[in-house]
Amino acid sequence: MDGPRDLPYMSNRPGGPSDSSKPASVSGLRAVVLVGFMGAGKSSVGTALGRRLGWPFEDLDERIQAGERRSIEEIFRQSGEAAFRRLEHVALASLIAELGASPRVVAVGGGAFAQANNARLLEGAGLSTIFLDAPVEELFRRCRRQQVDRPLRGDLAEFRRLYEMRRPCYLKARSYIDTAGKDVERVAAEVIESLGLR
Repeated sequence: MDGPRDLPYMSNRPGGPSDSSKPASVSGLRAVVLVGFMGAGKSSVGTALGRRLGWPFEDLDERIQAGERRSIEEIFRQSGEAAFRRLEHVALASLIAELGASPRVVAVGGGAFAQANNARLLEGAGLSTIFLDAPVEELFRRCRRQQVDRPLRGDLAEFRRLYEMRRPCYLKARSYIDTAGKDVERVAAEVIESLGLR
């Protein structure tokens, strides 16, 4: 996890598609899982996507924080990254086990899909994974504008190194969406189109 991911750059602009544009069919999907680096817009897009599809939205990091009764930053500081990754894996497995007839939209933290055990869980469950991406400089600017404490952000050089290390993992997702310069509603619409739900 890399901290809360609501993006001020991706505002929900007036005049966007209304809920009446919800797809009539979900083609048997159990969940759509948004993956990508910090600043990619997973939570913001996930919220918009859930609204368009009429599905509940869940942020995996919020599930972890609720279960632990402490913030992600506190978990990193008090218990370390390895402990957080274990909590993250358990939370993901629990979420997948809960999936039933009602599909949902899920956003996972920046490091979740880069962990092989989590990627295997998602693949084994047959869930649709969508990689939200943007140039690393844009991702870094978005994170700085948020003024949120992200345990692994660092300076631009560290940020770029971590992004480049994780990106090959993200590219294993089933679909890729470039979010550069786009607002939330446009990205959500592109996700729906990529899933064949229009």
